[in-house]
Amino acid sequence: MSQFVVDSSFWSLFPDAKIGVLLLKDYKTPAQSPDELVKLLEESNGIAQKFLTEDTFSENEVIRTYRQAYQKFKTKKGARSSIEALLKRSTSDRPVTTISPLVDIYNAASLRFGLPCGAEDLDTFVGNLQLTVTEGGDEFYLIGDENNNPTLPGEVCYKDDKGAVCRCFNWRDGERTMITDETKNAFLVLELVNSDRVEDLENALDFISQHAEKFLGVVPEKYLLDCDRPAIAL
Repeated sequence: MSQFVVDSSFWSLFPDAKIGVLLLKDYKTPAQSPDELVKLLEESNGIAQKFLTEDTFSENEVIRTYRQAYQKFKTKKGARSSIEALLKRSTSDRPVTTISPLVDIYNAASLRFGLPCGAEDLDTFVGNLQLTVTEGGDEFYLIGDENNNPTLPGEVCYKDDKGAVCRCFNWRDGERTMITDETKNAFLVLELVNSDRVEDLENALDFISQHAEKFLGVVPEKYLLDCDRPAIAL
């Protein structure tokens, strides 16, 4: 059985981090998000404003925390945590809108709890999935891009035996492992880089679990990883 392993190289950079994981197995995907879920996402854009109390965007605590985290490893120029992109959109005339039921659920959780969240197709992984500081050169095809964009030496990324899965923490997903309408088994991950918001992380995991059961017909397996428990079976 394959595993998800958070490598020791990651913990050396972020010893107090917590990684929340949800495994959604054999879930059902509606053709589109029902009105109730669309409304939930719309409301989440408004709730997210509690994280944006400073006039200068970069001075808000959530933004500052993840930008400081990204300064600890090698990144592509302009790479930012996914939560920054969501919060920026929530204040614009183009707020976060519906994409698909699963994506809508975890985007709503990200906005409500101020945490980056991503998802991959569990069945596409080759060997173990790792969150690691890579030596670089891992094959990576960005969604919609035909050119290989390999990882950089010293970059934090999710990778398996075939190549990178998600680059620069949760910045960009790859085409090979992306969630599609045909996905039946999904791997969801939420990243907390320090230990001061564990309750938010736990609440976000519960929020996604409750709404996955309601809208996708599945009760996710839920895990909280740290340096003392760095691996789970997939």
